[in-house]
Amino acid sequence: MTTSTPDTRPDPTSLRRPAFDDDRGSATAEYAVVILAAVAFAGVLVAVMRSGEVQAILTDLVRGALSL
Repeated sequence: MTTSTPDTRPDPTSLRRPAFDDDRGSATAEYAVVILAAVAFAGVLVAVMRSGEVQAILTDLVRGALSL
């Protein structure tokens, strides 16, 4: 009668990933970064649109389009 010793090695599929590999919440962080970038871009766009020179160019553009 032969006896075999049980395999004591852990199953590689059952090993837990280290805590630093946890990616929960990464999509939320990415959305937050995109929203902050969009808000910053909107702020720059508002600042540019409020300048007198840009307003004059846009007014001339609209007047030219409406006169056709």
